[in-house]
Amino acid sequence: MNPSIPTTALQLRSLVQADGTLQISLEPTPVPTPGPDEVLIQVQATPINPSDIGLLLGPADLSTVQVAGTAERPVATARIPERAMPGMAARLGQSMPVGNEGAGLVVAAGNSPAAQALLGRTVAVIGGAMYSQYRAMPAAQCLPLPPGTTAAEGASCFVNPLTALSMVETMKREGHTALVHTAAASNLGQMLLKICQKDGVGLVNIVRKPEQAALLRGLGAQYVCDSSAPNFMAELTDALAATGATIAFDATGGGTLAGQILQCMEAAINRKAKEYSRYGSAVHKQVYLYGHLDTRPTEVHRTFGMAWGMGGWLLFPFLQKIGDEATQALRQRVAAELKTTFASHYARTVSLAGALSADAIAFYGPRNTGAKVLIDPSL
Repeated sequence: MNPSIPTTALQLRSLVQADGTLQISLEPTPVPTPGPDEVLIQVQATPINPSDIGLLLGPADLSTVQVAGTAERPVATARIPERAMPGMAARLGQSMPVGNEGAGLVVAAGNSPAAQALLGRTVAVIGGAMYSQYRAMPAAQCLPLPPGTTAAEGASCFVNPLTALSMVETMKREGHTALVHTAAASNLGQMLLKICQKDGVGLVNIVRKPEQAALLRGLGAQYVCDSSAPNFMAELTDALAATGATIAFDATGGGTLAGQILQCMEAAINRKAKEYSRYGSAVHKQVYLYGHLDTRPTEVHRTFGMAWGMGGWLLFPFLQKIGDEATQALRQRVAAELKTTFASHYARTVSLAGALSADAIAFYGPRNTGAKVLIDPSL
């Protein structure tokens, strides 16, 4: 291995202790020597996605965050509410690496032709433990970025792009023709908007603030509904009637929004009903919960007949379901449109140590739209 590569490097790890303390720290770990079919990546960009925050912070009370240690090796702690501890049983005492995806420079490679072909290339990967200065990965799992593409531009080319594409794919496979998306002003939401515009798919965007609605309309969104507006339900019903959307992907998870979407779908369908049915419309209406931005219980008030469904939806089980060939087709589209449809935007870039500052945690911890943070472990 290159003598300029250190023998140990820092990795961000999250630990839940039995007394209900969450501890996040930077731990020295051995830098691996890549095997014959592996490469060693100097990680230069890795995003903090909502799915990462779930592992990084768990259900910790962010108002209790304290940071100790040194500037180079901070240690952040927070309290986990007692009611949430049963859900942490499987990870008690385990120091867990964090970070789903990222990108960086291949600085060492095994002796196989596939690994050697990546030496000196900037690649993107998804494999966990990406909040690290170095990460070894199989060459087959690396996506070489097009020439002129930076690590920052390629860091988010898996989770959000594949999620957005898979939502449209789910819609098609389940026989729907248009869809609804909540928290729609997010990076993911903007990608989904671009996909639907390009592919001619009807999309109803639901946001929580007027400025988010204005942002999406500025991007050309035709149907944007603000859930904080007094006429939200009427506007949502109009948009659903216009698009015919009967499937929704809800990032909020908690509260009444999912049920409101089903209620408005039923109302939109009934505008064209020719006769009354005591069982409601026969058109199936589906809401998938894929996030938990709203931590309240999910409330559903049944006002939409019997032809409906609500359940969880996650990217990786869906990709396993559709198989390698279909997944590879989605990945190829991401690579081809990385700087257009699937461009990501970040509010801040921080170092590994910077990600553990109290200010940074308060910024990205609540998972607010427009607060996406990029970590550059090489800083």
